[in-house]
Amino acid sequence: MEDPIISQEWITSLEQFHLPRWEELPDFEIYMDQLITIVSQYVAIFQDKEGSMITASMINNYVKAKIMPRPLKKKYNKVHIAYALAITILKEVLTISEIRDGIEIQSERSGLKGAYHIFCDELELATSTVAKALKSGTLPFEELVIASDKMAMKLCTFSLISKLITRKMVAKSMQLKRLGEQGCADSIE
Repeated sequence: MEDPIISQEWITSLEQFHLPRWEELPDFEIYMDQLITIVSQYVAIFQDKEGSMITASMINNYVKAKIMPRPLKKKYNKVHIAYALAITILKEVLTISEIRDGIEIQSERSGLKGAYHIFCDELELATSTVAKALKSGTLPFEELVIASDKMAMKLCTFSLISKLITRKMVAKSMQLKRLGEQGCADSIE
């Protein structure tokens, strides 16, 4: 059962969503504008409003707040890309201090690379699960078995994708409502 408010194309893109794993991230140094381009490409599916989800000033603020490591001679590497991807996506549902604490805790448990892989896995699982739920019209969440060490990440990623879909549905409904009201006004004239 497809909801006409959400396009089939977008649901398919959710099902196929993939974040690059550590080994897939560029293994060479890049500049700020390249970092922004890379991150923007991967998070585009989550953008639901005008403007960029990541800017140079945001990255500078993350570095100043010690959420993200400092670049070396204005150059960034895969560590920075992983941080920027996680922060850009997670800030949709968590505060910056919560993100900093979460990265620290998960990195202590799994190492930075492991924490990043868990984030990617959980986000991809959340997007594909919700996409399937949108297609079928059922919510399979009660069937999920969640390991305690991944509970926070799983709930965060499901919150993110649920928030995104809710925003899209409300925006599309309002757009359809305005078009309907405009159509009624046009037919009265």
